Amino acid sequence: MALALLRSQKSPMPGFGLGMGITMTMLSLIVILPIGALLAKGISYGPEGVWATVNTPRVWAALYLSFRLAFVAAVFNLVFGTLLAWVLARYEFPGRRIVDAVVDLPFALPTAVAGIALTALYAPNGAFGSIAKSLGQKIAYTEWGILIALIFVGLPFVTRTVQPVIAEIESEVEEASATLGAGRLYTLRRVILPLLLPAALTGFALSLARAVGEYGSVIFIAGNLPMKTEIAPLLIVIKLEEFDYNGAAAIGIAMLLISFSMLLVINLIQIWSRRRIGHV
Repeated sequence: MALALLRSQKSPMPGFGLGMGITMTMLSLIVILPIGALLAKGISYGPEGVWATVNTPRVWAALYLSFRLAFVAAVFNLVFGTLLAWVLARYEFPGRRIVDAVVDLPFALPTAVAGIALTALYAPNGAFGSIAKSLGQKIAYTEWGILIALIFVGLPFVTRTVQPVIAEIESEVEEASATLGAGRLYTLRRVILPLLLPAALTGFALSLARAVGEYGSVIFIAGNLPMKTEIAPLLIVIKLEEFDYNGAAAIGIAMLLISFSMLLVINLIQIWSRRRIGHV
């Protein structure tokens, strides 16, 4: 039914059948089959086995730590990444191209290298860690270190998603709002932010998804103390090293369900925001 409806909407570009076939094949190989294999492993393990593995203080602590800090990092990236995108898109200043290039650094830098670099900076004997130590604080091997690593890897997703949208907003829109007597804050709240919200939520979702599954940059700076700074992806690796594939699959399914629920809520908010401004 849906396929027939798509065919009835003729496109000036040929190749619907070939394009749909390639799309579904790649989607199946890259997304559907791996998730299906994970769920199949969980089904073979049984609901009781999955629940018995997940329902332990250590696993719940790791899941809570991973998703809580991932959410906080994504919120920070949403605000700061949008602000950074605004500055890069709207203002000219010395070194702008360098700053613009540095934003993409977390994309190109291997996560393990990022983790080592962050640890070197924020360890008690590092450049920033020594300052924190002199103030009686500690960054590396605490939740603060994990949060910094998650912010580092997730920031470009928001900036690069929002920046093109900001560049497309004509300055005449702001001028028209000012002509009608609106102040800067009112223009920002009622004119600019509604236009940015769908893209900002997309960047937020991407940043959140990256932070939830991040492993390489976190394990060096986290300390990996059970019940304190141990993240859920590390628990999965530990299960695999112990050849406990059922346990690893159980934790993976728990992360999958929680992530799916969070992303579903974000997508529903995004759909609402698009309809509100008339894009859907």
